[in-house]
Amino acid sequence: MALKGALVWLCSLAVLSSAAAQHETLPDSCTSQMFEVLSQNLKAAIGCGENLPPAMTAEQTATLLQSMKNLTDSLHKHQLKECCGVEPNKCPAAEVPVNGGLVCATVDNKRYCKPLCNHGYDFAFLRRSRLYDECSEQTGHKWNSQYVGGNKLAVCNEASIQVSGANTAYFPKDQDCLMTKSSSQLQNSTIETFTTELKNGGINGKPEYLCLVCG
Repeated sequence: MALKGALVWLCSLAVLSSAAAQHETLPDSCTSQMFEVLSQNLKAAIGCGENLPPAMTAEQTATLLQSMKNLTDSLHKHQLKECCGVEPNKCPAAEVPVNGGLVCATVDNKRYCKPLCNHGYDFAFLRRSRLYDECSEQTGHKWNSQYVGGNKLAVCNEASIQVSGANTAYFPKDQDCLMTKSSSQLQNSTIETFTTELKNGGINGKPEYLCLVCG
């Protein structure tokens, strides 16, 4: 609830400070600088907790919450594109598990993706020895998934213990996929672990089109 309150407070700050200059959400205003400022304000607003402006009405609160939901949906779709349009281009994009993430790489024109679950979630199928899935010419440009015939590689279900996957197939406690991706150091570590696992699995060659996306 504290984070939700901070998000609402951030929205109110953004609206009040930029309404006169922007009037409406125009294409020309959608710059990386605007989102950098928004990100900085969010970090500052986290400390506000639930100390919202007392003059805010129920309608204003609902409107801001709806705006934040729309923005979150847009940002989520944007980060999913990072694993799209890569070689081999005949392979469809793998579906990113909700409550988890997907780390992917291409080696010798073969696409490999490893699903990961957030802490508190576990895989629906046992996959301790199945670290990643493949899509290539050899697989008919289809994912050799446990979910036959589709792009779904894994499902992360709520669970009190995590036993279905390898130790590296889970994000640590208090460090879910988005938190990992927000830190270049954590993200690089996750990707490096994956590329090491590919090499240990006999998949040699230079990894390309590396990415980490969150569900």
